[in-house]
Amino acid sequence: MTSPRIAAFGCGYWGRNHIRTLAGLGVLAAVTDKHADVAGAMAVEHGAMAMTPEAIFADQSIDAVVLALPASAHAAMAMRALDAGKHVLVEKPISLAPEDADAMVAKARGVGRILMAGHILRYHNTFKALITEIDGGRAGDIVHIQSHRLAFGKFHATFDALWDLAPHDLSLVLSVFGGEPTDVSVVRHAFASDQADSGHIHMRFDGGRSADVHVSRHSAYNERRFVAKGTKGSLIWDDWADWPEKLTFVPHSASKPGEKWQFERGEPHAIATEPGMALTDELQHFIDCIANGAQPLTDGAQGAAVVRILSTG
Repeated sequence: MTSPRIAAFGCGYWGRNHIRTLAGLGVLAAVTDKHADVAGAMAVEHGAMAMTPEAIFADQSIDAVVLALPASAHAAMAMRALDAGKHVLVEKPISLAPEDADAMVAKARGVGRILMAGHILRYHNTFKALITEIDGGRAGDIVHIQSHRLAFGKFHATFDALWDLAPHDLSLVLSVFGGEPTDVSVVRHAFASDQADSGHIHMRFDGGRSADVHVSRHSAYNERRFVAKGTKGSLIWDDWADWPEKLTFVPHSASKPGEKWQFERGEPHAIATEPGMALTDELQHFIDCIANGAQPLTDGAQGAAVVRILSTG
């Protein structure tokens, strides 16, 4: 098929990134926002039409929509888009309630349209390289994942740190383990507001595998680190490192041949990764899935799984 025509919903900070990227990919057809003047200016800048949501849903020449709205509006707008026969990419989190997320997945399946979650880090070049290393067996069998996302600021009156930050890490965990956890424990802490400013999520998976995700918007230091620990060593993605050194492998082993444990750890070495544009790759994947009828790497089912985890506790 020819390239799909895609409408962007929302002209906020992240919506503008989508609009600019969709235009660069040559697929932006329309822009809409609750502020018509803002939508009009963005449409003129990027060679698209400014339209109302109703007009977009009624326009059969528009194949898909990208929703970058307040999370509270995602589910209802996605259901309207699916009812109108559009493919849908929804920014994270795809909803704020598991039942809404499940309804979105069921609706997409029922109408034969693609529902994709905007879990952008799954499309980051470093994570793609990490998956390649895992598949190649460098780290052995992955038994535990540890992910930290810490910074200071970006406080929300109605949106806690876990809902804001943890979808990124949960998507990565689910992508590595290829399924949902069998058990979830969530601890939230509020320091500066009525909403949790930091939190910890512990997950257990089949086969004795586990994962810990820690996020905070009240940290005195910044950290964005994802560690996949295997039987032969650990793959470490440090997103604050420079591009050639974002991904590192550390060989290690632990065994107990007799009464005492024996530990060995080798020297870390970097696995070179090339700079990339994760949003461009994510949106191109959406376009390719529409063209090929394939399920996205971050499909609606993964988006719903993330919502279920965040709704625990």
